[in-house]
Amino acid sequence: MAASSSPSATIPLRDLSLVSPSIKPLLSFNLQAPNSLRNIRTRASFSLDFPQHRSSHKSGGSEIPLLSSIMNDSEKLAFGECSSEQQMNSYSKDISGCSQQNILIRNSVGENLVGILHEAGSTELVILCHGFRSSKESKTILNLANALVKERMSVFRFDFAGNGDSEGSFQYGNYRKEVQDLRAVVLYFQKQKQKVCAIAGHSKGGNVVLLYASIYHDIPRVINISGRFNLKRGIEDRLGKDYMQRIKEDGFIDVKDKSGAFLYKVTEESLIDRLTTDMLTACHSIDQNCRVLTVHGSDDDIVPPEDAYEFGNHMVNHKLHIIQGADHRYMAHQEQLAELLLDFIKSDLVEDGIV
Repeated sequence: MAASSSPSATIPLRDLSLVSPSIKPLLSFNLQAPNSLRNIRTRASFSLDFPQHRSSHKSGGSEIPLLSSIMNDSEKLAFGECSSEQQMNSYSKDISGCSQQNILIRNSVGENLVGILHEAGSTELVILCHGFRSSKESKTILNLANALVKERMSVFRFDFAGNGDSEGSFQYGNYRKEVQDLRAVVLYFQKQKQKVCAIAGHSKGGNVVLLYASIYHDIPRVINISGRFNLKRGIEDRLGKDYMQRIKEDGFIDVKDKSGAFLYKVTEESLIDRLTTDMLTACHSIDQNCRVLTVHGSDDDIVPPEDAYEFGNHMVNHKLHIIQGADHRYMAHQEQLAELLLDFIKSDLVEDGIV
């Protein structure tokens, strides 16, 4: 079922350049008290790709540094004054004259989700969803946003609750809640009269966009990048072979890195959330008119490629592409990944008479 691929143009990343030297950044971009932002206004001008930074959240009284080799320490952005719609003031302007806005969207439990809208002037919008313990600043998400904007497609990338710059505590599992985060985002843009033409997610984000499509049938195109079909697999790699016994005895497992430093806490409730998330039923529940693309790397050592074939076996309107030699993060295949996403969305828009 694998399809062939073709080369694409290089997609450069650009560094953020804060303008207006007289303005000093005011926030650390960790929005625990968003109401305090309302009296602060500042502007900046930058290219599309933000500098990548480290974020942290607290869970069970411990600070959780977000794992990522794809993020760097750098200056934090200052937010503008929030409107009644939780929309923050625009920043001007990035590549190709595309404007950017920092936007706050309140989810169903009252947490503020932080996102960035790249407004390319199109009536169509693509929403990008990050993976496990990642953020909207991941290299994969940034490169996809860059490629889409260059093709005059507007993009919104955001952090799920408990990740990146959004409010909330990080939770293992949490698939159902992240679907509701995505729902809040979609409803926000529907209220703004902007049509969401596609939702795309990397890794765990791939699961989230598929689960969304299985519940809400209002998105015509879904892109699953390296999502996991069998959610019972991969747990031992993170938690150890005796994880069920340990969590039954203690009620939680503290996950640590190789040096013994605390990373995050897994509760019994959050583990059950993952174990009871059924991707097979989700695949069968996606509307047959919804077009689904699954992209996976042949050398993925986090989620095995056979998961991608399982998705293909259980969805009607589905296209599968295996990128030969690609790992889970597509470190050496970012251009090819972006081209596949663009081709899928643009070909569908042409068929629909939109472009």
